[in-house]
Amino acid sequence: MKRVLLTRTFPQATVQAAAARYAVTTRDVDVPLTAAEAAAAMRDYDAILCSIGDQFDAASFAQDDRRCQMIGNFGVGFNHIDMEAARAAGVMVSNTPDVVTDATADIAMTLILMTCRRAGEGERLVRSGEWDGWKPTQMLGAHVTGKRLGIIGMGRIGQAVARRGHYGFDMPVIYFNRSEKAVDVPARQVPDLHSLMSQSDIIVITVPGGNTHLIDADALAQMQDGAVLVNVARGDVLDEDALIAELQTGRIRAGLDVYAREPEMSDALKACENAVLLPHLGTAALEVREAMGQMALDNIIAWDEGRRLPQQV
Repeated sequence: MKRVLLTRTFPQATVQAAAARYAVTTRDVDVPLTAAEAAAAMRDYDAILCSIGDQFDAASFAQDDRRCQMIGNFGVGFNHIDMEAARAAGVMVSNTPDVVTDATADIAMTLILMTCRRAGEGERLVRSGEWDGWKPTQMLGAHVTGKRLGIIGMGRIGQAVARRGHYGFDMPVIYFNRSEKAVDVPARQVPDLHSLMSQSDIIVITVPGGNTHLIDADALAQMQDGAVLVNVARGDVLDEDALIAELQTGRIRAGLDVYAREPEMSDALKACENAVLLPHLGTAALEVREAMGQMALDNIIAWDEGRRLPQQV
């Protein structure tokens, strides 16, 4: 029986399904594997079901006594895995697209609404006990319906956000994608990133990992006064220091679900009242996480049976 490591506290349905087929070790903690721990796991297990932050670097794949031949990643992003080294070593890697699309798009809309309507500030006011009743000019935010929605990265999640914005909130949609992209929702592709930043009332980042600091100070400077920036992609896509500088001027607002060095976060960012900060809730729904676990396990089973991986990366 093959040995499989589950690197986090995954849903019980995932653990049970894996244990029904393999000799499973569960690592019942919620912190990522260090590079040294990942290397040890590669020596001890035939397959690993891992998640974001587990540090599978080049050295872990280059070990002469490496046993692991398959990594099933619980999540879409896999920039914590050195894919070049994995391919060179012949280790298969899969991820979990599709099942996360709607949940992530829902969080993007949550952040849009919370940021525009200042819901985070409002809740803090109520909980503080300092709210003294309704006033005609209290905490005036921005209307969402009808605003121009700009989407950076028009993949599955970007298109799901576009559908919600267009059909749910009558939002004209524009998008920037590095290649020509035909989509099934009324939307207009713009030629460059700065055009999107300058023409949008609300901007949502949905690009895949590997686009480090795509949204830099120059891009942020193109935003209109009062515009809103939402990031549900990867934390390092956005230059956080540049964003903080813009937020501190009060010129723009932001809604973030991901961070460059999460869970670490600068005090300067936390102090920005014009930012809504969520703890990476993008796929945090039980049925979604169970589906992700089953998809990751299905790929491990496919590898075990010598079949093509359904979601190989």
